[in-house]
Amino acid sequence: MEKVALSWSGGKDCALALYEIQQHHQYEVTALLTLITQDYNRISMHGVRQVLLERQAEAVKLPLKKVFIPANCTSEIYAEIMEKEMHCLKGEGINRVAFGDIFLQDVREYREKNLSKVDMRAVFPLWGRNSRELVKSFINLGFKAIITTIDPRKLSKEFCGTVIDSAFLGALPQDIDPTGENGEFHTFVFDGPIFKKPVGFSVGEKVLRDGFWFCDLIPDK
Repeated sequence: MEKVALSWSGGKDCALALYEIQQHHQYEVTALLTLITQDYNRISMHGVRQVLLERQAEAVKLPLKKVFIPANCTSEIYAEIMEKEMHCLKGEGINRVAFGDIFLQDVREYREKNLSKVDMRAVFPLWGRNSRELVKSFINLGFKAIITTIDPRKLSKEFCGTVIDSAFLGALPQDIDPTGENGEFHTFVFDGPIFKKPVGFSVGEKVLRDGFWFCDLIPDK
């Protein structure tokens, strides 16, 4: 099997992408690649503490490659950091990166364009699938995730800290994509068929920062 790194935010789409890759045996995921905002030591955009990310990687039994970026990172700095990381991956014999994207064509083209600059290719295991069916599959497979970030311009802050389940799907407004593909919300997966054990945590405070609501997750000791 060809080696592939998986872009890993800790959320439901990348977790389902990992499950799909492991089921089809065309690629071997040899690394999880995660952006961490170094000022806060949290997963970028998702706001999840680094220690929970590390426990998550341990639970799915895969090496974690942490990529640190500054807060308010410019596109130029981001591109420079990622290009260096891609060269490192190539040095390990990895020539493809997998993503959990579903239907945003501009995002796909952006990823493909940047990877082509270093002679690498993108893999999209979930591409083109129906959003609601994807979430139903996620739930039915036994995955468990909690919403950690909400864009209040798109979705009520009351959903922050909500577990992704059938009740969540039923309560979600019709104009909101069930996967949050348009940036409505972000999640943290803490259990499922790819986990050897659940990642333990308690729900902390909810705070508004930089225009987004974040639900803090406190790691179990």
